Amino acid sequence: MSITVKDVQHVAKLARLQLSPEEEAVFTEQMNAILQYAEKLNELDTDHVKPTTHVLHVSNVMREDIVKESVTQEAALLNAPEDEEGQFKVPAVLE
Repeated sequence: MSITVKDVQHVAKLARLQLSPEEEAVFTEQMNAILQYAEKLNELDTDHVKPTTHVLHVSNVMREDIVKESVTQEAALLNAPEDEEGQFKVPAVLE
């Protein structure tokens, strides 16, 4: 698979970019070089490699759930422009 100038023009149009003919040529060359490099990966024997979702083994990245002091409802509503029945009052978004 190779990238043509027409492909670069299409992507530029989708990205709303205006490229000069020189830039189109440079990007075409660069994108083809990237694809050629990626095609080298097809040469690797990955038959016995287990598929992974993450490069590093991550067992648990969550912290322990510990109950601790929090802001009271009154303190949270202290700087509210308006409150009603213990809740923030905001302008209606739906009619």
